[in-house]
Amino acid sequence: MPKPAEKTVEKLDLKGKKNIKMMVCDEEDKCVVMPVIRASEGPDVLDVTKLYGDTGVFTYDPGFMSTASCESKITYIDGDKGILRHRGYDIQDLAKKSDYLEVSYLLLNGELPDKKQKADFVNNVTRHTMVHEQLSFLYRGFPRRSHPMAIMCGAAASLSAFYHDGLDSRDPASRELSIHRMIAKMPTLSAMAYKYSIGQPFVYPRNDLSFAANFLHMMFAVPAEEYKVSPTLAKAMDMIFILHADHEQNASTSTVRLAASSGANPFACIGAGIASLWGAAHGGANEAVLKMLQEIGDVKNIPDFISRVKDKSAGDRLMGFGHRVYKNYDPRAAVLKSACDDVLAELGAENDPLLKIAKELERIALQDEYFVQRKLFPNVDFYSGIIYKAMGIPTQMYTVLFALARTAGWVAQWKEMIEDPTSKIGRPRQLYTGYTQRDFVPIETR
Repeated sequence: MPKPAEKTVEKLDLKGKKNIKMMVCDEEDKCVVMPVIRASEGPDVLDVTKLYGDTGVFTYDPGFMSTASCESKITYIDGDKGILRHRGYDIQDLAKKSDYLEVSYLLLNGELPDKKQKADFVNNVTRHTMVHEQLSFLYRGFPRRSHPMAIMCGAAASLSAFYHDGLDSRDPASRELSIHRMIAKMPTLSAMAYKYSIGQPFVYPRNDLSFAANFLHMMFAVPAEEYKVSPTLAKAMDMIFILHADHEQNASTSTVRLAASSGANPFACIGAGIASLWGAAHGGANEAVLKMLQEIGDVKNIPDFISRVKDKSAGDRLMGFGHRVYKNYDPRAAVLKSACDDVLAELGAENDPLLKIAKELERIALQDEYFVQRKLFPNVDFYSGIIYKAMGIPTQMYTVLFALARTAGWVAQWKEMIEDPTSKIGRPRQLYTGYTQRDFVPIETR
């Protein structure tokens, strides 16, 4: 089909109209009519499901930047306005007034729980925090220097080998059981990955601690002495978990949905999501922040680094500032900044050399006209990286913590897709530009 005439598209005005269809015409006035599906908020979409059948052509959209891959009621983002909402609730309100398990319930069920619903949900998750003892042998099969994300990919997917009674995604009770297990066991698996990497014994979960406090206890406690979790650190960690719980149809979430569309078991789907999150372009942003601070090395080197950042030919990037989705500001960053200040004060970490560099970079970026005009404000990865550094969490664990937090969103998206009667197995199309049919040439005459 020839290229559509631009004048045809320019005349269309979708605002305020109902049940309309878009007519796209080529230069010879041959037209295709496509229904417009309304969004409750944000961009409407063209329904192109019958496009190939009607025209014999596909759409072409590398990276799916203009394609809605599914219908969802879970998370809404407006990057231009700096909006992130879960089930209609602003992320700032959830981060300040809620907790991670309550937000997990919201993502899964569409509404905030009442007192009994929350107590039951917390109890169900808490009672599943332990993992099968044989999983410890899986960890011991990895070299000590393995990246924790390599271990997490295998450990999460391997849960399907231990918990057979929750693998039937068609059964609501099985789905719920797998969801509770996945949310509950991710902190345990994550802490085990850290303990294994440093040669310390695994620490079992404790049911008397909150979700975040239990994770910190499994990370930092040792059998030889008592470890008390700081309420300030537990609160900050819980906030980080909330702020990373879901982020619409990003690469890892789309991976989980695509894997689930084939009927793969829920643990395998989460393992696939973890593998996708491991990519440097996705989940490694806060790890990149610390690497940048280490490369700067000293506060006195910041002016030279800033000059190189402003010089595009130098190739230096200011990591942790700006965001691919949020073109104005990251709504998660503002609430995490206060938690970051609380953590630094609690730990007396203001004199840490790398944290001094981070705070000076923050000051410059918020005042320098070059960064202000380009809206390169600190994002959530900048502050979470600082918090992790202050807590003593090594950089290779940063993406693991991202996966831990994102599990709630992954299982919510998985559940929504499984329960959608219109869902089908994912099968993207392609634009083939290779050879047309050729005759086979025997090896003797090539």
